[in-house]
Amino acid sequence: MKKYVAILVGLWVFQSASAQETVDEKSTLRERFGVMKTKSQTFNDYKVIKEVVLDGVWKITMDSINSNKATVRDMRNKVASLETDLKNTQAALQQKEVSMEEITYAGTHISFFGINFEKKAFVGIVGICILGLLALLGIVAGKLKSQYSSLKEKSELVDATNNEFEDYKRKALDRQTKLSRELQNERNKLTEMKRG
Repeated sequence: MKKYVAILVGLWVFQSASAQETVDEKSTLRERFGVMKTKSQTFNDYKVIKEVVLDGVWKITMDSINSNKATVRDMRNKVASLETDLKNTQAALQQKEVSMEEITYAGTHISFFGINFEKKAFVGIVGICILGLLALLGIVAGKLKSQYSSLKEKSELVDATNNEFEDYKRKALDRQTKLSRELQNERNKLTEMKRG
């Protein structure tokens, strides 16, 4: 029976030790401090703490600090990565905004002989120019029609004058011919009178 009691005590000690290790591994620093305070012995308002317990607290403290440092380092790396991503995204966004502004500007403006105009203003200016040219063309057409009409009248007047002159020449020639005949007849009469 003593054997069984010794085995049971051994198992209980082994189980307690393994349970203590499991608690040590999984417990937080605050829990470990609480365990250290409750399991330490009191002597005249002083706590007597075993070195093994202090070493365990120190190990957990260092593990916690190292874990926190690693977490902080990871977080800093993540923050740096996120800041880099943010800067890249902001740069890409700025490029897109510049591109959109250029596209918007190109959509609302037109370049003509190196001068940039808004499309509405350009259409207005071109419309005014076209209307001006049409008005000028109308004025030139009116002047040409007036000149053509005046030229036609002058041409008709010249033709009428030429016709009158031709009639006058013809009549003058006819008169001259008639007077030449009459003169010749009168000469012939005089010659006959002188003979006769």
